[in-house]
Amino acid sequence: MQFHTISPHTKSRKERRIGRGGKRGTYSGRGIKGLGARAGGKFRPEERDTIKKIPKLRGYRFHSFREQPVVVNIALLAKSFAEGETVSPESLLTKGLIRRVNGRIPQVKILGTGEFKKKLVFKNVLFSVAAAAKTHL
Repeated sequence: MQFHTISPHTKSRKERRIGRGGKRGTYSGRGIKGLGARAGGKFRPEERDTIKKIPKLRGYRFHSFREQPVVVNIALLAKSFAEGETVSPESLLTKGLIRRVNGRIPQVKILGTGEFKKKLVFKNVLFSVAAAAKTHL
């Protein structure tokens, strides 16, 4: 027996599997391993990532564009204003009952919490149903 006649009992390397289909030989244009080489392997499209980042419902990170009025209760007006005075956003601002919003005088809504006996003049303000009933409008 000579050295060149000896062959290993088991092969040290697996044989390459010949590519199936196509005219490109061994790997049929699919490269070696990985998602692209697999049958049925699909890459996730970029549009899907974009869609998944957009919130599904309006409630998630949604802020209304409409400005909400600042609310003032009738009880506070009864304390702060004398009989016959005018209640307007400007007068509420000067008395310190409301603050400016983004540098502007906000719209004001009067709510019906508390007792109210005085007669006041209202200008440029909104009323809740309860407040309107108490002020006899």
